[in-house]
Amino acid sequence: MAADCEHVEQAGDPAPRAVGCEECLSSGSSWVHLRRCLSCGHIGCCDSSPNTHATKHFHRTHHPVIQSFEPGEDWVWCFEDEVFLEHRPVITDEARP
Repeated sequence: MAADCEHVEQAGDPAPRAVGCEECLSSGSSWVHLRRCLSCGHIGCCDSSPNTHATKHFHRTHHPVIQSFEPGEDWVWCFEDEVFLEHRPVITDEARP
């Protein structure tokens, strides 16, 4: 399925910018689950959270791919292509364009 989404195939592995949802930490809000942007490392809350900051980050920045930032989860989602992968594909430097 990754072949159907070049965004997932080209996603990076940036360091997380925070230990929780950046906006919720700033405002004192809470979250349900966390997502990491694979373009910049932004940590945002999921769509089940009151503020949906991960999706808002996508709409603001157009960074297409997020990964679960929950312990034991490595799935990814591409907002652009609406592609879900249960396990993030391992991409070597040789495979990058």
